[in-house]
Amino acid sequence: QVQLVESGGGLVQPGGSLRLSCAASRSIFELNVMYWYRQAPGKQRELVASISSGGYRNYADSVKGRFAISRDNAKNTVSLHMNSLKPEDTAVYYCNTESSSGAYWGQGTQVTVSS
Repeated sequence: QVQLVESGGGLVQPGGSLRLSCAASRSIFELNVMYWYRQAPGKQRELVASISSGGYRNYADSVKGRFAISRDNAKNTVSLHMNSLKPEDTAVYYCNTESSSGAYWGQGTQVTVSS
């Protein structure tokens, strides 16, 4: 069983930066892939970025060049560094992973990009 807790969201102006963190309740060494999703009101949840245990990264086209995902296994955390934020980045951001026992989601952290 894994519990995930996101933090780091907040209000930021367009062009600003935020760093989101996802803290896991136990070691993430054995968790192959960690994901960041986001969901805006009235819209479907979408995949933003992922990172494998081997460091392979993937990004949605909308955030390529602006966001960077990383993982720190020693601290049991996965981070999402967001730069050059746009109003369309406004959403609740969720951390996600899968294990043999199923999928796990955090409760989300709100990111609002507005002047």
